[in-house]
Amino acid sequence: MTKQVPSVSVNYAANGSSTKSNELGMREMQEGAYEKRGEQYLLIKSPPASGKSRALMFIALDKLYNQGLRQAIVVVPEKSIGSSFNDEPLSKYGFWADWTVQPRWNLCNAPGGDDGKVGAVGKFLASDDKVLVCTHATFRFAVDKFGIEAFDDRLIAVDEFHHVSANPDNKLGTHLGALVARDKVHLVAMTGSYFRGDAEAVLSPEDEAKFDTFTYTYYQQLNGYKYLKTLDIGYFFYSGSYADDILKVLDPTEKTILHIPNVNSRESTKDKHREVEHIIDALGDWQGADPITGFQLVKTPEERVLRIADLVDDEPAKRDKVSNALKDPAHKNNRDHVDIIIALGMAKEGFDWIWCEHALTVGYRASLTEIVQIIGRATRDAEGKMRARFTNLIAEPDAAAEAVTEAVNDTLKAIAASLLMEQVLAPHFNFTPKTVKSGPVEGFDYGEGGYDPNKENVGFDEASGQFQIEIKGLVEPKSKEAKRICQEDLNEVITAFVQDKTTIERGLFDEELVPEELTQVRMGKIVGARFPELDAEDQEAVRQHAVAALNLTQKAKEIALSNRDDTETTGNTALIDGVRKFAMDVRELDIDLIDRINPFGEAYSILAKTMSEESLRQVQAVISAKKVQLSPDEARDLAKRAVKFKQERGRLPSITSPDPWEKKMAEGVAYLARMKQEAANG
Repeated sequence: MTKQVPSVSVNYAANGSSTKSNELGMREMQEGAYEKRGEQYLLIKSPPASGKSRALMFIALDKLYNQGLRQAIVVVPEKSIGSSFNDEPLSKYGFWADWTVQPRWNLCNAPGGDDGKVGAVGKFLASDDKVLVCTHATFRFAVDKFGIEAFDDRLIAVDEFHHVSANPDNKLGTHLGALVARDKVHLVAMTGSYFRGDAEAVLSPEDEAKFDTFTYTYYQQLNGYKYLKTLDIGYFFYSGSYADDILKVLDPTEKTILHIPNVNSRESTKDKHREVEHIIDALGDWQGADPITGFQLVKTPEERVLRIADLVDDEPAKRDKVSNALKDPAHKNNRDHVDIIIALGMAKEGFDWIWCEHALTVGYRASLTEIVQIIGRATRDAEGKMRARFTNLIAEPDAAAEAVTEAVNDTLKAIAASLLMEQVLAPHFNFTPKTVKSGPVEGFDYGEGGYDPNKENVGFDEASGQFQIEIKGLVEPKSKEAKRICQEDLNEVITAFVQDKTTIERGLFDEELVPEELTQVRMGKIVGARFPELDAEDQEAVRQHAVAALNLTQKAKEIALSNRDDTETTGNTALIDGVRKFAMDVRELDIDLIDRINPFGEAYSILAKTMSEESLRQVQAVISAKKVQLSPDEARDLAKRAVKFKQERGRLPSITSPDPWEKKMAEGVAYLARMKQEAANG
């Protein structure tokens, strides 16, 4: 049996702006990235399908022919993505040069292992040719063999940059750090998700500060599409075997990529081939395989023949045949070429099927990054495709199972992924403190009645997909780096927060939780660890901006879901109206009010509606059993907040206060005092 969680539905204007090209043949995102072509270190953050590959071609050609660089080396995570950098006749669309890669220098297509390809990199470096494409692995081995000096005066462009990590064990990250330290190359880094599933930093703060960033948001991309107007995100819980109930979530009339669970996961039956057979059998009667493509042909009860691509099959000849049929450029724009793709480890990063309407994933994936990549498979724009969705099918924790703790962890990770995606898909937030000098910002719509100088206002600019929100008591970032983080990196801060296991456990299941323990103490700790170079005031500014972005999105979602049947708050303005309504309904939109919201409150209410009562109780019990008393570190964090409280109120927090947060701060002070006394008494 499956139970549907009300999905978050984000609607867009579909005004066509992100798909139109300028006189040089550049789409909106590519034009913005090209304006930064003169930067030595450039980080491009842009969603899947937004045109990053072609943006790099424009930038690389300018660096080769106008900026004096000798060669360009494009580095991709896997061979299949190398095809994104095949020859492009850019001059046909108005640009002043074409993108060409000599066949011998596209090492993603070359036969042989990395050893032979490393030698090819050496030959390329000694040649007068301009462009080489290789995998991350080949590049790592080439740097090991030839040293970083061999790459001087060249452009190194790294696709899917989230594979890099500042962790010293990450070889690619170490090499890139050395290249930046030597300062003799240009680097262009591109990613659709500038965070990692393991919550490691991608770049060290010192290296990151050297990069100029160009950000193109999901909102800008989807709002500017021509056809796709709505993206739904939801998750289902099921009990028993997922294959038995697959048709409750898999609609055979939708173009679908179905990712079955990893064989080592809890959801897997341990026989992936039988799972595929079971799914095919549930869809209809097998009619054989297409001799040309290798697709499985299945007749549904409605007499329709489905064309199903099975990428799970381990037999190389069969799988390669299917894989090549999917990549066939002659069928790229043919909607009827294939109906359903069943995959396990394939069809994720860089996989391009514009007709995909439903990305259905069974079981929690390895990381949030992987989920973002999978969702990106469904967010391509295509004629007649007005709606797309992502569904995560998750096994309910089973009271009798030994792996109940693992099941609980998967549930928490799925919720974290959902929270993050809601944030990624929302418009951009600009927060400003409300002061006597505050006024309307040009280009922003402040709703019915316009800008009100006597209260906090919410403005929205649909063209840029940006909110302008006034908050009383907000700390403004002072340093250039803190301003950059508040403008560009709040989602990375929020990612670290929702991935923090203790945070999400307490936010969802601790009945005694005081929200400020999460919004002030836990978020404060995460910001401090992530940006140690910022002073205390800038760290507090980043903390406040991140909490405001997360909590306002959650409040807007709550209002949008409660008004689902209200036509006035549906359509393109549901989230915008939700933010505005929340701001209007409170007496004052101040930072203390925002800090008092539990960021996981709405996620819990959705869980409570959909998970069985028994499972929910069990999850609560598993987490309660781990609950620990106040730690010295937490007490110190609370005491720091107590000092701030005293500066503002002229007194220390009271342990008998009716306000739970004041009482909690007082408990922290008392705990430290006890520790000090015990130490003095020996």
